[in-house]
Amino acid sequence: MFTETINGISLTFETADTSFSPLGADLGTLAMLSAAFSENAVINAGATLLDLGCGYGLVGVYAAKLIGAENIVMSDVCEDSVALARKNADLNNVGGVKIIQSDGFRDIRDSGFSLILSNPPYHTDFSVAKHFIEKGFNRLVIGGKMFMVTKRRDWYKNKLSSVFGGVRITETDGYYVFCAEKRNANYAKRRKHD
Repeated sequence: MFTETINGISLTFETADTSFSPLGADLGTLAMLSAAFSENAVINAGATLLDLGCGYGLVGVYAAKLIGAENIVMSDVCEDSVALARKNADLNNVGGVKIIQSDGFRDIRDSGFSLILSNPPYHTDFSVAKHFIEKGFNRLVIGGKMFMVTKRRDWYKNKLSSVFGGVRITETDGYYVFCAEKRNANYAKRRKHD
């Protein structure tokens, strides 16, 4: 268990030895949160957020404190991570978040998200990230944004650009934070015909 203060909000998390970053928030996740929540234009009444690959729930729990638990969906493929995310939502008084066990988007029925945030497993092949990006595009509202953080730049830059039509990249502490905005529902389909 650890306590983390992010932008003045104190949060407590129970983790397991098998959790990603079990002793505290990793620098990449903090960089992504900073980038996502400095984008004030999309954080308004009714904004909805998907924490994709939530782990023990740090991103979703923090977001729930900012935009309300009812506006958050968290998901992870791992049953143990989902159980920890539920405990941590309750522990931090945001038990109203929706938490789903899902392999990527396979069991997520929600759509129309304002934000999708993910710190994907980038030390493996790119199949998980490919699924997250391609399916995530379809789950965002027009003007919605996907934020991802990795230590790999080129593949993510190219993939996000090809699906979204562009991407902004910032580098913080050796991590790349990608922000891609859904500007047109048919952009990816038109690109395939170019």
